Amino acid sequence: MSKALEGVRVLDLSHVQAGPTGTQLLAWMGADVIKVEMPGRGDITRGQLQDVKGADSLYYTMLNSNKRSITVNLKSPNGKVVIEELVRRCDVVLENFGPGVLDRQGFTWERFQELNPRIIYASIKGFGPGPYQDCKAYENVAQCMGGAASTTGWGDGPPTVTGAQIGDSGTGVHTIAGILAALYQRERTGKGQRVEVAMTDAVLNLCRVKMRDQQRLMRGPLPEYPNEEFGDAVPRAGNASGGGQPGAALRTAPGGPNDYVYVIIQPPSWEPLMKLCGREELITDPGYATPQARLPKIPECFSIIEKWTMTKTKFEVMKALNDVDVPCGPILSMKDIYEDKSLYERGFLVEVDHPTRGRYVQVGSPIKLSDSPVEVKRSPLLGEHTDEVLEWLGYGKDEIAAMHKEGAV
Repeated sequence: MSKALEGVRVLDLSHVQAGPTGTQLLAWMGADVIKVEMPGRGDITRGQLQDVKGADSLYYTMLNSNKRSITVNLKSPNGKVVIEELVRRCDVVLENFGPGVLDRQGFTWERFQELNPRIIYASIKGFGPGPYQDCKAYENVAQCMGGAASTTGWGDGPPTVTGAQIGDSGTGVHTIAGILAALYQRERTGKGQRVEVAMTDAVLNLCRVKMRDQQRLMRGPLPEYPNEEFGDAVPRAGNASGGGQPGAALRTAPGGPNDYVYVIIQPPSWEPLMKLCGREELITDPGYATPQARLPKIPECFSIIEKWTMTKTKFEVMKALNDVDVPCGPILSMKDIYEDKSLYERGFLVEVDHPTRGRYVQVGSPIKLSDSPVEVKRSPLLGEHTDEVLEWLGYGKDEIAAMHKEGAV
């Protein structure tokens, strides 16, 4: 069966997480992704957080499956020629170097257009045009400057970054949306274009509901939040949803660090919740019967429900609540998820064999296409496909050997 992006060739000049997240998605959809790495070292993540001596780290393998790896010295004249030849033959280039790094090496948008007018050149940077455009950014920097950290955590605690990699991986996903749109537009115009995504912009886009609340706060307190006092900025509100439906993480048996279940009180949920809790009198009590009546008593309402949830495990609570159509979700640890057989059965967690580190578990594609199934393959070894790609570019065996000797590849 053909793949959705079969025939699309991607020159992956990215490293670490933001860019590789995006190019891995393209590879899963069938694109031929050629990852360029530094000779002798490769993507810095190969050696970061190593758990198997002498083998690529899980940090690298998790972000680079289904790609080909070639090593090219971007500072070498012959190495630059290789890059230019690849640009001529590729549909997409993606990079996430620091501001100006590629430009200083002569790889500008204008040069890429000269080499290939159909090229789509995607760049990921920390910040968009403005006072911070020349600054570097990492995952947590993007979260802090994109509005996530200031609105995450507890009101009496410090700003907190989330475990979800919304700054890096979130930006990679945004970038792929831009690349796919540019590929589609090229079908009509025949021209490539520039795609630019800033990490802080992507984070703010994911925090748009907090920008909603910032404007609501200008007109008065936010009653859906549990905070007793409000300043002039959206506060941290713990596990409260901050949306139209109150929610909270409630303790369950046996009381371990992740023995919690998140419960949402929708208007139709109050009656079945109170029946389960043995508090049927509150179903019709005027002080609790309506969402408006419950709003100032949200902590008390969840305290009532928690007395019941603490008598059951989080999975027992989930079953009981789903049986009566109450939205909820147990807090799953990474161990819970790693051991969830259903994720393996549907191919979202995939066991992959690797020649140096052995078998590991790869998170598969969250995007399922009916006519383009994903076959998750292992990440490439450093430079595993260098000679293969150079031969495809037209280099002879003696030329390739000479380029290895001089350190160009």
